[in-house]
Amino acid sequence: MLSSEGQRSAGETALCRVVVGGSTGSGKTTLARELAARLGLRYVELDALQWEPNWTPASDEVMRAGVTAALASDRWVVDGNYFKLHDLTLAHAQLLVWLDYSFAQTACQLVRRTFQRAYRREELWNGNRESFAKALWSQDSILLWLLKSYRANRRRYQALFERQMYPQLEVVRLRSPAATRAWLASLPAADLRRGSNR
Repeated sequence: MLSSEGQRSAGETALCRVVVGGSTGSGKTTLARELAARLGLRYVELDALQWEPNWTPASDEVMRAGVTAALASDRWVVDGNYFKLHDLTLAHAQLLVWLDYSFAQTACQLVRRTFQRAYRREELWNGNRESFAKALWSQDSILLWLLKSYRANRRRYQALFERQMYPQLEVVRLRSPAATRAWLASLPAADLRRGSNR
């Protein structure tokens, strides 16, 4: 599943189902959008399906129905972890791009992104916006969520690989933004091939 350092598989199947995973703030959304545009695939952001107005989480039933509908085309790039949805995402994906950055790198990116969104009052999904108060003093702080979830997410991905739960799945493991940029730049448009570990 997880191929050797710096190598690429010989598979010739053109990719049309990709999942981009990684910790909060790692850059999943940016990379997933670029991949979708490059490959001519539908971009699916799981957070947009999860968060209803006023930061109300969708029920599991509503969330699963939304994801099922979004992935019905069989040509997509999914952005998000949501381990409870892996039977809908990773089970059908050809490739997982795992942004496995250090905690320090991820935290720096998240702080910068969060403060920019709060300052600009950017709308994310369904009228929801981040704020300085929510980021700094709320129990729902995205910064606090990174502290709670970073190690857990890495353990979950490692366990997934060790157990080979999805044998059809190839994995690109990228350990820094520089590695991600180099990997993306090396890909021919609309002709992505599988397998790497950097």
